[in-house]
Parts: sequence; structure tokens; C-alpha cells
Amino acid sequence: MRIVITRPAGDVQVWVNALRAAGYEVLALPLIEVRSVTQRQPVTQAWNHWADFQAVMFVSAQAVRYFFASRPGAMPADAQCAGDPAQASPAATSTAWADGPRCWATGPGTHKALLQAGVPEACIDSPSADAAQFDSEALWQRVADQVQVSKPVLIVRGQDVDAQPEAALHGTGRDWLAQQLNAAGALAQFVVAYERFTPTWTRQQKTNAIHAATDGSLWCFSSSQAIENLAQLLPTQSWATTRCIATHPRIAQTAQTLGFGVVHMAKPSLPDVLASLESLA
Repeated sequence: MRIVITRPAGDVQVWVNALRAAGYEVLALPLIEVRSVTQRQPVTQAWNHWADFQAVMFVSAQAVRYFFASRPGAMPADAQCAGDPAQASPAATSTAWADGPRCWATGPGTHKALLQAGVPEACIDSPSADAAQFDSEALWQRVADQVQVSKPVLIVRGQDVDAQPEAALHGTGRDWLAQQLNAAGALAQFVVAYERFTPTWTRQQKTNAIHAATDGSLWCFSSSQAIENLAQLLPTQSWATTRCIATHPRIAQTAQTLGFGVVHMAKPSLPDVLASLESLA
């Protein structure tokens, strides 16, 4: 069974290597291109006000990587994140961190990216590993009790390059968590750390994708936008006999809307996707 991985180029190789090690034939067809924003001043300003936020929420691993790529070179080395000092690990008190905000992640990939960026485990809030879903709703269940009134929460996300001009300030994506924060009396703010756009495929990539639509390959989707970009790249392709794995119900719905014949569900972590593949083999 050949697996088609559609994650952005910066993420795809880890998945390709793991799947090949598990014995699968893998085709990498990134369906989202990601790059740093042209106007980086808002990100710089967000770092300058780091200590003012009660929390900084990252919508994805890409949000973490591009936001931390603009991190100032010098930050206090003896500070720790907010929270109960008795529960803070030694790393939390020694890392080069500004005192104050928690870091929120919606899932294991974003959580791992925060750790790789140097954020101590004690500073991160995310859904538990056995959560039924990894999304804003699951994160809110974890953090709602700690939200402070009238203190801002920064939401770091991306923008689509073809979005409306106001997206340059607020980004594009779901506003559900911001609505919950505002209803709770907190102040939701946004900063755009990266841009997303539809990739330009080579002729060979298009040929590979067309074959993978009909040869029994199993497509893996971790983003609804990836599926929407696929529809743009192959607008006349039928997906009626094609199978896919989606890592969230909203993604599954987008795949069904495009016309995928069989849509399976899996949690977004690599071990969960591998377990799902084993059940389908």
C-alpha cells in the first residue's frame, strides 16, 4: 500500500522516513507551501510585549517555528513561566525565558515544536495525550480555569496569501478560541507569523498525483486547506475511488465534500497514523 503524505515540505521528511521504516512505499506531495511573513514588525512587537501576555497560543508547529525564528537574541536567563513554582521543573528556571506567559498548543505536534524551541515542559498547556480530539475545543477544556480577566492572550497563526487585506493583521483561521477568551473577559490578540499558499507542482508531481488518485494509494491529510489546494491543482480529477486518512472530523468533512470515496479517521500523531495504517493494511 502506497501512502501519499501531503504535509508542508518542512514537515514531510520525518513522516516519509518513519513510514518507509515501517515498510510502506511513500509518495511526498506537499499541498501547502509555508514561508515567513514579509512584514515581520508585528512579530517583533509581540516579542517586545512577551511579559504582558498571560498566555501565547500557537495554532500549529509552523506557528511555533516561525514565531521563535524572530525571537530576540537576549532574554532573561533566570526567569520562569507563570504557574505554580512548586511544580516547575529545573529547566523552567534556567531557560532563557521572559517571565510570564504560558504557551498553549492544540496537539502533540505543536507541543513537540515548543519543546524543540526551548520552551520548558512546565510552561506548556495542551490536551492530554489520550484526548478524543486535538483542537481548540480540547485545549479550552484544559486552560479555561486559568484565564485571567482583562489580560491579553496572544494567538500566533498564519495567513493565506490570497486572503483579504485585514488578514495581514489578524491572520486566517478559526476564531473559536478567541471568542471563548473574549466571552471570559480576556483579551484575544493575533499575530501573523507565516504565510500559506498553494504550491506550484511540477509536471511529474501532477502525473504522480493523478496516478495516486486511482492506483489504490492512501492519502493522508492533516489540514482542510491541503484538500482545498488539491482541488485547485487537479480541478477535474475524480476522487470517487480514492481512500484517505483525515486527522480531524472537519478535515474528513472537507475530503468527503471533494468526493473522496472512503475517508478514515486517525489522531494526528505519527504513532496514531501508523496504527491506523496497520489496521487498513
